[in-house]
Amino acid sequence: MKIGIVEDEAVWRDKIQAVIEKYCRDKNISSQINSYSNGKDFMKNADVDLLFLDIEFPEGEDGFEIAQQLMNSRNQCKICFLTSHTELARLGYRVNAFRYIDKKHLEEINEALDFFLKTKIQDRIVYCNNTTGIHIKINLNELLLVETYGRKLRYLMLDDREHFCEGRISETAKKLSPFGFFQIQRSYIVNLKYIEKVNSHEVTLSNGLKVVIGRVRSKEFKKEFFKWRMYFDN
Repeated sequence: MKIGIVEDEAVWRDKIQAVIEKYCRDKNISSQINSYSNGKDFMKNADVDLLFLDIEFPEGEDGFEIAQQLMNSRNQCKICFLTSHTELARLGYRVNAFRYIDKKHLEEINEALDFFLKTKIQDRIVYCNNTTGIHIKINLNELLLVETYGRKLRYLMLDDREHFCEGRISETAKKLSPFGFFQIQRSYIVNLKYIEKVNSHEVTLSNGLKVVIGRVRSKEFKKEFFKWRMYFDN
C-alpha cells in the first residue's frame, strides 16, 4: 500500500507518519509512506493509493486545488483531508473527499485506514504455501472461507476451487480481518461479503453452506457484520 502525506509543518508530518506506521506495523501490512512539505513536490510523483492532504498551506497553495489537480489527471487515489478547522470540510464535496481528519484527533487516521483497506478488498492478494511447498496466490475477492483441515488450512474459492496450505487459523484470521473476514468459530474464517443470511446461531454463505456461529464470538461477529453491511452492502 502506497501512502502519501502532504503537510507543510514538519511536526505534523512526523506525527501523522508515526500513527500510520504504527497502524501498519500492528496490522502486519506492508506499506510505503512518502511525506512532502508542499503539493508541488508531491505532484511530481503522485503515485499513491491513499493521500493524507492538508487543506491550508502558506504561499498560496490550497489542499482543494491539489485534489482538483489529481482529479483532472484522473488519479484514482483516495484523499483524506487534514485540518484544524473542521468547518472547511463542507467544501470537500467538490473533490469527492474520502475522509476528514481533525488534527486534534489523529486517532481518526486509524478508522480511515480501516475503511480504506476494506474498500480495497477486491484488489487484495495474499500468498500461502500449499502442501507441496508451492507458493499459491489467493485473490481475496474470490475467497469464500478458510477452514481448518487436519493440520492444514483449506481455502475455498467462489468457484469451488480449493487450496490446502500451511498456516494457523488464528494467525490467518488476524491477517485477513482488516479486509472483511471474520473468524466466526474456532475452525472457520468467513468472507463477510458473501454471507447471504444470518440467524441467531448460524450464517448461510452464497454457495449455500451453513456455518455455526461460535458462542463466544457471537456478539463480536454481529457487531462486525453490521458495520460491514452498513458501509458496503449495495
